[in-house]
Amino acid sequence: MEKIFKEIVDIMHNDYAGCQDKQGCDRPEHFLRMIKGNDQLTKKEFKGIVEDYLLDFNDQHIHFVMESEGSETLKNRGFKVRRYEERLYVTEVDSEERLRPGMSFVSLGGKSIPELKELHHARLNENHPERENWTPLLMLYPEGEVADESGKRTFTFGSYDKKTYVPTYTVEKRDDVVFITMTDFANPDAIVEMVEGNKELLETMDKWIIDVRVNYGGSDSSIYPLLPYLMPEEGVELADSTGDKMLFNCTEASADRVLPELKEMLEGIDDEQARHVLSVFKREWERNRGKGFVEFNFGDMVSDTFLIGTKHPSQIIVLTDVYCGSSGDSFVELVKKSNKVTVMGRATMGLNDYANLVSMKWDEGFELMYPSSRLSRIDKGEGMTGIGITPHIHIPWSPDHIEVDVDVKKAFELLLRNNAVIN
Repeated sequence: MEKIFKEIVDIMHNDYAGCQDKQGCDRPEHFLRMIKGNDQLTKKEFKGIVEDYLLDFNDQHIHFVMESEGSETLKNRGFKVRRYEERLYVTEVDSEERLRPGMSFVSLGGKSIPELKELHHARLNENHPERENWTPLLMLYPEGEVADESGKRTFTFGSYDKKTYVPTYTVEKRDDVVFITMTDFANPDAIVEMVEGNKELLETMDKWIIDVRVNYGGSDSSIYPLLPYLMPEEGVELADSTGDKMLFNCTEASADRVLPELKEMLEGIDDEQARHVLSVFKREWERNRGKGFVEFNFGDMVSDTFLIGTKHPSQIIVLTDVYCGSSGDSFVELVKKSNKVTVMGRATMGLNDYANLVSMKWDEGFELMYPSSRLSRIDKGEGMTGIGITPHIHIPWSPDHIEVDVDVKKAFELLLRNNAVIN
């Protein structure tokens, strides 16, 4: 574990895209002392130490994960919460049958929510309560004080197997509106199939709602099949006019890690556009390996950056939230260029200042995923970390969202007006 930790430090100091920006921000010696000579250290404890070390980089696009061993599976509390004022409201319940959405926690482990916010400020490092992620913190406490209409009581937390994530790519007709839900952009073939299978509906319906409030990202190439529908008939320039650049930290070590992954991805995808994008990435990593920070040549990825859109739909609302990140961030930022799109909800997660993840895996079952690219907008103080891609219309989150889908309700109200596009 000491050897693995030192390798992680080396990656963060040399291969990580933020290694120069964040030089000196970490405290490797502090965490190394917790590992050295500690023969009793479990894998779970080691994971916690590494996660605490990585917090100093203030980058939610860095992930350190651990494989479950044998019959052991990843655990959670069986429900999700969101902070509003001084309470954590239960928003979703899966395995924990003793709770229901709308209940709220006023304390965890005998500490009030404001006290916990202060105690865990490094983990809850956000600019607004509706952006805070309390789910991992629930695992740190055995019990909490829950409140409902009958009063307050102590609630001992259960530990449940994490449910397997199943992606959603659906097109529905709701009244006279097409309602599209995409919970990630990880499967280009599935999104092509979704578009092709609903072509008649997509090409004739004039009002759309696209729900990416929960979107775990994936590949930006998955976005392309939908783009013509989202852009105006007169066309729009998609190229960045601000002079911002994306620079890749092309170290030999990162190239050795990413190239086999790109090869494997190419073998598993049929969509030609997605294959072309991945081929360009593979070529650029091969061409630039060992050169450090360079700008990739994406010139032949898209033949023309001026995209002509379609007549239908003419009014589109995109619903967003903090649970939309990575390629989800890219999607929302891109559609905001279209004058027929209105983005509503809450700002996205904002992961793409540092992006294009590379993985380092160890035989012991650990994996570090770290960004290999950085956006030059960071240098101008215009990054998205902690801010996200902001909507045209902000809908503050409140416990009302638990009873009624406030976002969808407001989206339908807006589409029924004549001036449906406000951006």
